[in-house]
Amino acid sequence: MKDKADKSSGARRRFGTGDFASYGLVVGAVVLGWQIAIQPLMQRAPVETAIRLAPGSPMVLRRAAESELAAGRAGNAAVLSRDALARSPFDVRALRVFGLTEAEAGRDAEADEVLTLAGNWSLRDDPAHAWLVDRRLRRGDYASAFAHADTLVRRRQDIQPQVFRLFTVAGTEDPQRSVPVIAGLLAARPPWRAAYIYGLGPQDLQLFVSLAVLLESGRAPLDNGELQFLYRTMINSGQFEAIQTVRERIKRPPPRVPVTNGGFSDSEAPEPFQWRLTQKAGAAAEIVGDDLRASNPALRVAYDGYATGAIAEQLTSLAPGAYRFSAEVRIESGDPTARLAWTLSCATDGGQFASMPSVAPDAAPGTWATLSGRLDVPGNCPAQWLRLETRAGDRRSPTVVWFDRIVISPAG
Repeated sequence: MKDKADKSSGARRRFGTGDFASYGLVVGAVVLGWQIAIQPLMQRAPVETAIRLAPGSPMVLRRAAESELAAGRAGNAAVLSRDALARSPFDVRALRVFGLTEAEAGRDAEADEVLTLAGNWSLRDDPAHAWLVDRRLRRGDYASAFAHADTLVRRRQDIQPQVFRLFTVAGTEDPQRSVPVIAGLLAARPPWRAAYIYGLGPQDLQLFVSLAVLLESGRAPLDNGELQFLYRTMINSGQFEAIQTVRERIKRPPPRVPVTNGGFSDSEAPEPFQWRLTQKAGAAAEIVGDDLRASNPALRVAYDGYATGAIAEQLTSLAPGAYRFSAEVRIESGDPTARLAWTLSCATDGGQFASMPSVAPDAAPGTWATLSGRLDVPGNCPAQWLRLETRAGDRRSPTVVWFDRIVISPAG
């Protein structure tokens, strides 16, 4: 009997505090391992399986709430989302589900309050922002609706077409209230600005023009590429009178200058009110420093006398009447007299109404001379193309000529 007691006492002595600590570590490791093991199941397993594994998990409850709402069981979703929020009050997705259940129950004011909170907590919760866009649009609150739409398209390129269409329809049908809001978004230079602007087509010209005018007076006017796209869209639509109106409003380039960059030193003006130069076999034009006046840029043209086409061109808007054309010219080599000509054609029908020689009659090679001629702009011609055109011959006749200080002024 004494031997048994001694053995029991020895066993107790051997199973001391350190043994209890080791046992606790083992149990803790098992529990932690189980928690780690079920985490992927809680996140990705079917909801029914996940809720049996972890019925008290806020994440599982939120997943179940989302599943119930998607299945049309808003009542169940409301209960589950409340349970999830009770365990994790800052779960944005659970808050959004609860807000949507309020909307399903017809409590729009409460839903608006809850989903606004969800949207403010997370800029990445797309369903909350999408609901708020729809809700605010129904109330006519473009500023708030488009702010939430901006949040969506900054993250989701795949929904840009739908949101952009929303902007455009609103800007077309309710321009007085919506266009300033759209312009305000574009003025912030969001990452989707270029995609929206370059997606506007001929059918959206009125909206495009309104945005251009509003942006011009703000902190982020259209850059040259965007403005050039607007002008080209208007040209392709035959809106030449409207082009002049836009140019008068935004003053880019200055509207009272018939020839933009006639001195070839202003590269900031956008096309088509800027020189568009040809670079091809047999005809090449470039703006470079004059080799006689190094600090003065000028137009240098190299032409083989055989290629055809316009070497340089820009759009202008001259009122009907008489004008004088002048330019400084210098022959570097060859004889361009019969091979190049300055012309003016009506932009609406392409009809040419003026042609002037490219070289002054008394021009001597290697020196600058002034070319001058008279022209008459007809009526019903709101815009004109000023071009330096080739006059091809039967054989090649290389020539190099310089042009500078091109001016069109009233003849009087």
